[in-house]
Formats: sequence, C-alpha cells, structure tokens
Amino acid sequence: MNRLTIRARLTLLYGGLFLVAGVLLLGVTYALIAQRIPDPDKRITSFQGQTQVPVAPPPGEGQGLSGTFEAKVVGDTWDDALNALLTQGGIALVLAGVAATALGWLIAGRLLQPLQRMTDTARRIADAPAAGSGLHERIALDGPHDEVKRLADTFDVMLERLDRSFDGQRRFVANASHELRTPLTLNRALLEVAVHRRAASLEVRQLGETLLEINGRHERLLDGLLVLARSEREVAERSYVDLADIVEHVAEQAKQGDVSILTEPGTAPTTGNSVLLERLVQNLVENGVRHNVPADGWVAICTDTQPDGSAVLVVTNTGPVVPPYEMSRIFEPFHRLNGDRIGSAVPGAGLGLSIVRAVARAHGGEATARPREGGGLVVTVTLPAAPIPAPA
Repeated sequence: MNRLTIRARLTLLYGGLFLVAGVLLLGVTYALIAQRIPDPDKRITSFQGQTQVPVAPPPGEGQGLSGTFEAKVVGDTWDDALNALLTQGGIALVLAGVAATALGWLIAGRLLQPLQRMTDTARRIADAPAAGSGLHERIALDGPHDEVKRLADTFDVMLERLDRSFDGQRRFVANASHELRTPLTLNRALLEVAVHRRAASLEVRQLGETLLEINGRHERLLDGLLVLARSEREVAERSYVDLADIVEHVAEQAKQGDVSILTEPGTAPTTGNSVLLERLVQNLVENGVRHNVPADGWVAICTDTQPDGSAVLVVTNTGPVVPPYEMSRIFEPFHRLNGDRIGSAVPGAGLGLSIVRAVARAHGGEATARPREGGGLVVTVTLPAAPIPAPA
C-alpha cells in the first residue's frame, strides 16, 4: 500500500482542522441560541400575560384556547429555527469544508514547490549519463530566507564542492598519466637499445625482454587511464556514426589467431565521438579474444536497431564460466576474473570494460553484461538513436 504524499497529508490536515473547527463553532452557536429560548411552559405563561392579537383557532377548537394555541405556534417556530440552523449550517459547513480542502491542496502545492524543484534537480544529476556530468546544475532558489531556502543553498554548496572534486580527480588522472608516459617511453627506448646490441649476453636480453613486457603493460595502463578520464565526461560534439561501419573496421584490424571473429553488422545509427566508440568496440573484441578458450574459440559481434530507434551492439564470446555474482563488479576498474591485479598471467590493465561503460554513459547509453550459457560473456551496449534529419 502506497503511503500518502506530503501534499495529500497536509491537505487532509487542513480540511480536517477546518471541519473540526466548523463543527465546534456550529455546536457553540446552537447551544447559545437554545439557551436564549425559554422552556415551553414558561413560553405559554409569559405569552398569555401579554397583549394578544386575535388569531382564529383551528376548526373545532374553542375560542378560549386561542392564547395557548398561539403560544404553541411561537414555540414550534423557535424549534424549526433551531433545526434549520443545524441542517442548513451543516450543509454550509460541508460545502465550506470541500472548498477549504481544495484551497489547502493548492496552498500545499505552492509551499512544496521549492522541494519539488530540489527533487527534480537531484533526479537530473542522478540520471546523468556520465559520472559527475550533472554536478554543474544549481537550484538557485529565490524567495525569503526561510528553512527551505537555507536547505536549497546548502544543497548548492554541496554540489559545487562535488563538482570541484570530480574535476580535480579527472585532471589529476590525466596530468599524472601524461607525466608518467615520458619516463616510460624513455625506459622502453633504453631497453630496446640494450636488448638489440650485438654484445648483449643472453641473460641481458632475457632480462630486457621481461622489462619491456612490464613497461608495455604500464604504458597500456596509462593509456587506459587517459581514455577513462576523457570518456567520463559527457560528449559535447557529436557526429553521425553507424556502429556497423565501426564493427567491420575493428574486425578487420583484430588479430586472427586461434579465436575466430564472427560479425553480423546491421544498421545501427547513433551520434557521438567516433574515436571513443571505436575504442569501445575494440575493447570488447580484445576482451573477448583475451578471455577465451584455448581452442575453437570465437567472438561474435552483432549490431542492430531496436524498435524505439536506439542502436544496440552485442558482443558474445566463448570462454570460462563466469559466476553470476561477478556481474555486479565486472565493470569496475582493475577488476579481474579469477586473477590478481599483480602477477596475473592474463595481459591487460583491467580497464577494458570500465572504459566500455564510461564511453557508453558519456554518449547517453548503457552497457550491461550477463554470463553466457556454457561459458563466456554476453555484453550489450545500447546507445541513443540518431536524430532524424530535418527535411530540406
């Protein structure tokens, strides 16, 4: 059972208080008027002692009872007046209560409008496609400096601090990655010179090749961090892109080893950054090839358009069985299945799927994954539909 909203509860409170006050007021009015009316016996006695206007009694009644009859008529008139006060006053109270409830509904909506504005802003920030992309919004509530205004200002201060924190984190990752690429490039050059010298011994060459492999892994890690930091921002400049063209290009460039690359490119138009979308497809293909079975493995890439026009990319691969409980963490950075980050025999930086999800969200889409029956993964990326061009 759904609970009533604050607006409905305030409306019921306003209407209930009005009805209670109206009933009390009507009861007090009735009691005060009833106290001013004498008892029936006193009415007749006092009335008979006054000058009476002759009134014809009902047929068959004697002329000596005219005074009593007239007193009875006056008493009935007072009783009718009291009954009319109760009935008509009750009807008027009900009508006024309905009007007060409707007015209370309007007033409650007016009072809660700033809270609704805060809720809409928080929902837009929470539903932003990229992490931290909606933190630039502010409520900027106008009006008197009351409790609601102070709450809105505090919320704006919190958003500003979070926005600076996210920007600072992205700048730090990008700057640190740029600064670290230079020494890694220099190390690789020195190691290649040392390994390829004619006078280099076998031990030196083996050590150099090991160091080159470690250095290359670090370079891939920094490249992944750079792409991840850039893809976490919402894409501002967009162009028309067909995922089918990207799939065909990536499939041609993929390594044709023991794993077969199967493509079924259907028309899947969208808008976005073609470089980032190509990296998305490339990471999915490389991840499917890297985590596969030793023999007779394959990676299937399919693109299509949903009935609502959104573009869909599905990458399926054979491989080891993935536990269902790993699905909640599979897109986390540096997360590996059945392996440690350090000393793992599986190459890669552990950022492939994290970049996939970041690129998808930066384009207003989403990436999901589920275990494939028999082993492997099924990764689905959904991107917004390309807008229909206006007729010339």
